[in-house]
Amino acid sequence: MNDAGLARRRPRSLAHDVVDALTGRIREGSLAPAVKLPTEAAIMEEFGVSRTVVREAISRLQAAGLVETRHGVGTFVVGMGDPSTFRISPDQLGTLRDVIAVLELRIAVETECAALAAARRTADNLTTLRSALVAFNAALEEGRDAVGPDFQFHLEIAKASQNHHFVDLMATLGGMMIPRARLEPPGPLTPERQAYLRRVNSEHESIVDAIAREDPEGARAAMRTHLANSRERRRRAAESR
Repeated sequence: MNDAGLARRRPRSLAHDVVDALTGRIREGSLAPAVKLPTEAAIMEEFGVSRTVVREAISRLQAAGLVETRHGVGTFVVGMGDPSTFRISPDQLGTLRDVIAVLELRIAVETECAALAAARRTADNLTTLRSALVAFNAALEEGRDAVGPDFQFHLEIAKASQNHHFVDLMATLGGMMIPRARLEPPGPLTPERQAYLRRVNSEHESIVDAIAREDPEGARAAMRTHLANSRERRRRAAESR
């Protein structure tokens, strides 16, 4: 493909191409559950992309619950899950209105989840939540969008609620529940996006602070503020188009 053709493909993002290809292999079974993904170098060579693109693609697969990374060992396929269970598929998130609808669902569910987490969290839960904040900031320092750490943060809150139904629902939604995973192509962060993501993680910190001090009402309010801010940002984006 010539340079002009390559340039036309970039808005869709090379990372999306890698995600689509690997998701297809997981769906058809050629990458079965518990199978280790090829190395970053092998994926780079196969798809002709950079290490940054590969890491972004793997982050999105993690956020979607399709793979999991075991530090020091590698990244392994989890699978597609049970297709008969509740699921929001990618084609149900094709518009801003669809994404806002999911945010409304999340506001209804996650505000109470955060309150329960504040009432029930353990010391280990608090440690993993703080680790998620660190992972988010680390992704920003590397110039990545931090979709994976963002999803992991919300999943850890569900775990801290000690109610497995919250965990199951969050895992079913996967990384698609993070609005920018669908609406903003991955790539080097602009200063504006980086500033926005720092505000996002500041909101995360407020949620963790309330959970740490075992303050259900504070956690509920902090989560509602966080998700409502995201919803209003999407609404403004829709109105400006």
